[in-house]
Amino acid sequence: LKEAALNRLKRIEGQVRGVAKMVEADRYCVDVLTQIAAIQSALGALAMQLLESHTNGCVLAAIESGDGKAAVGELMSVVKRLSR
Repeated sequence: LKEAALNRLKRIEGQVRGVAKMVEADRYCVDVLTQIAAIQSALGALAMQLLESHTNGCVLAAIESGDGKAAVGELMSVVKRLSR
């Protein structure tokens, strides 16, 4: 998961650099906005992948060890932040 997440982040970083170049070159606003939407989508997909991994790993382990209430509270806090 770590290597895949880092690879995705490197791709996203490249996309952001590309958008910066587009802005510097005074590219058409709709094209810039389209690329920004693609970046947001890529970040959202990565966030969901990490959230799923955290839920199936850390949260599940906390529930099994009897410390589920705190883990679920933390999970819900993260979900709320991601859904804004």
